[in-house]
Amino acid sequence: MSRRLPIYFLIDVSESMVGEPIQQVEEGLSTIIQTLKTDPIAMETVYVSIIVFAGQAKTLVPLHEIINFYPPKFPIGSGTSLSNGLGHLMYELRKNTIKTTAEQKGDWKPIIFLFTDGVPTDETSSAIVEWKQNWQRSCNMVAVSFGKEADSGLLGELTDNVLMFKNTVAESYRGFFKWVTASIKTSSVSVESNSSGFELAGLDDALIEKIDLNKGKHRQWADTNFVVLTAKCQNTKRPYLMKYAKSIHANSFKELPLETRSYGLVGAYQIDSSYFELSDGNNFSNKINTEELTGYPSCPCCGNQFAFALCSCGNLHCIGQEEMNTCPWCNTEASYGHGGSFDVNRSQG
Repeated sequence: MSRRLPIYFLIDVSESMVGEPIQQVEEGLSTIIQTLKTDPIAMETVYVSIIVFAGQAKTLVPLHEIINFYPPKFPIGSGTSLSNGLGHLMYELRKNTIKTTAEQKGDWKPIIFLFTDGVPTDETSSAIVEWKQNWQRSCNMVAVSFGKEADSGLLGELTDNVLMFKNTVAESYRGFFKWVTASIKTSSVSVESNSSGFELAGLDDALIEKIDLNKGKHRQWADTNFVVLTAKCQNTKRPYLMKYAKSIHANSFKELPLETRSYGLVGAYQIDSSYFELSDGNNFSNKINTEELTGYPSCPCCGNQFAFALCSCGNLHCIGQEEMNTCPWCNTEASYGHGGSFDVNRSQG
C-alpha cells in the first residue's frame, strides 16, 4: 500500500449554517470527491474523513480511501463548541495515524480543513493548548472563515493559514470548492514527488483572501451575527429552526450618529432528531424580544401559516387556524392570540 495522505474536514454545523450554507457544503464535498476519483495520483494517496461539530462533535465519515467514499448528509446542531470539535479531531488523529517504523513508512502529514462561519460558544483555551503541544507541528491545518464574522484571532492560534471565503452567491461556493479540490490534488502530487506534501492552490482574491491575524476579534459566548430559534411542528412533532441575520441601521439623534441592530428573517428549515444529539447539553439562557425580529415564517414541516407561537412552557411551535392548539413540547392545549411583543429563548447559534 502506498503512503496515505489523510485529509480531514472539520466542519461547523451550528445553527447559523442552516439553509444555503450547509447545502452548499454538502454539494461542494460531493464535487470534491467526484473530481478526486478521476485523478490517478489522488486515488493512490488521498484518504478522507469528515467530522462535524456544533454543541457536540461526531465523525460522519471515518478516514476512508477515495474509491469507496460517498459524501454524507450533514446534520445541524445547537452551539459552536470548537473545543469539542478539536478534541474529537485529535482523538481521530491519535486513532488513525500510521507512524513510520523500521518495517513501514507512515502517513504523510495530515491536512485539516476547518470550516466555520461564527464564533465559539464555549471555552477553547485547553483544547488549543493541547493542539499546539501535540499536533500543530505534525499536521497542516487550513482554517476557513465562511464570511467575515468568524473569530479570526482565535483561528490564528491554531494555524497561520487562516482564510476568508466570501460566500456571496452559489457560484462563489463552486469556485471555493474547486480551490479546495485543486489544493488536495497539488498536495497529493507533492507527496508523490517526495516534496513537502502540502501545497495550497493559488488564491482568487474575489473568492478567498488571507486574513490579517493582527486584527483578531473579541471572543464571545453566543454568536451575535445570527438569531436562531428552535421550534417544533404541532402536527408532525418534528423540530425546525427559524434563522434571522443581523442588520445594522444608521440613525441620528440630535445630530449624534447612532446605530441600531435588528434581525431579518432568512428562512425556516426542517431538521431531524440528530440536532439534539449534536447540541450543547448545558442550560443556555439567552432571550431576544420579538421587536428585534423582522418577519415570521410558515411552518416548514406541515405548512401551518404561523410557525412562531409561544407556549407557556417557554417553547415555540406552529399553530393552525383551529381555536385550540396543542404544544408538541409539553402537550398543553391552549388558545393563542396575536399582537404584542414578547421575549423568546434563542439558541447559541
